[in-house]
Amino acid sequence: MKSTHRHLTIVLISLLVGIVLVDNPLTELYIAKLKADAVPVTSVEDSLYMEIVAKKAQYEKEPIDARIDPVWKKMPGLAGLRVDIDASYEKMKANGYFDENDLVFEEIPPRVSLKDLPPAPIYRGLAEKPQVAFTVNVAWGNEYLSPLLSTLKKYHLHITFFVEGRWAKQNPDLVKIIADGGHEIGNHSYSHPDMRTLNREQIIKELTDTNVVIKATTEQEVQWFAPPSGSYNEEVVKIASELGMETIMWTVDTIDWQNPTPSTIIDRVTKQVHNGAIILMHPTKSTVAALEPMILKLQSVGYKIVPVGELLDEHWPETIVKTN
Repeated sequence: MKSTHRHLTIVLISLLVGIVLVDNPLTELYIAKLKADAVPVTSVEDSLYMEIVAKKAQYEKEPIDARIDPVWKKMPGLAGLRVDIDASYEKMKANGYFDENDLVFEEIPPRVSLKDLPPAPIYRGLAEKPQVAFTVNVAWGNEYLSPLLSTLKKYHLHITFFVEGRWAKQNPDLVKIIADGGHEIGNHSYSHPDMRTLNREQIIKELTDTNVVIKATTEQEVQWFAPPSGSYNEEVVKIASELGMETIMWTVDTIDWQNPTPSTIIDRVTKQVHNGAIILMHPTKSTVAALEPMILKLQSVGYKIVPVGELLDEHWPETIVKTN
């Protein structure tokens, strides 16, 4: 009986407290204030999310398939970009406003990549990325390699060196220094012949002998072949492809082997440069003198200087694309 009475008492007290709280004007004011404070935050967040949705199309890009161009031959593909709305929203909501620098993208791969195309030479990268590739063909000019490498290191640049196999075999220490500097090593034949004049067996030997030397010296797998003097035919390109290499040409020639003045080299490059350019150089006195001002001029107008592999890469930089 006492237990039942105690239970009823607790129930009645609870009901009275509930009624007081519900009917208490102070309680109602407090709850109303909480709701009022919450509405603007929700509203701001919702408007930010909707702003990202509304603006995302301005920043998205469709993928570009690799293709054979009638003029430029083999052209690389490029991944498309899609705005990751939720990830972008999470980055922006702390500040509460839209900032294009906080957009997060996902890549959409192209349907056709370089590897899907038949053998053909490559002269340039795509116009969609403001990049240029520096290439240095090396069969001589040992005395100029150190200052070239020093300048590249000063500006934290990595480029592509195409080395002749015979030269590489005679100068393994120099090849290793180039590779240890983070530079890409390509094949420039073994003995610098006119590749068009060689039969199939001779072409294979020129290329494989060079790759063996490069691999033994640097442990790099060679992906790129630059024919001496730019001389090639379909057979040369086909055999290079069979050996796992793309044939690389150029769109901007410094003609530095003629020993022009440094200003001539700089003028020649800056007048001809374009997005996706492959700029051909050699280790010469003129090139050493022209290299630093040329780097500064190209960077001042927005070009990023990269090795061939990065120029032809279908992916966007990790600074743009979301990484997991």
